[in-house]
Amino acid sequence: MTIWRLPDPVAAGGHGFKYRLAFVVEGVCVLRFDNEAGKGDHKHVGTEEVPYAFGSLAQLVRDFWDEIEQWRLE
Repeated sequence: MTIWRLPDPVAAGGHGFKYRLAFVVEGVCVLRFDNEAGKGDHKHVGTEEVPYAFGSLAQLVRDFWDEIEQWRLE
């Protein structure tokens, strides 16, 4: 997990955080939440990239851990 608090909101998301949260298994990233420039808030599940609705920093971290737990149950 890497999360930065920015002095100004991120243009694409309207919030003041830049982040990347990754879950890597045996050298393969199976889940990643990030908000890279030009794409805004989104997540990668396997090879699929889908939008992510950022609500709060606490919710982001909860959603990340919840998805890891779902992955482990599959």
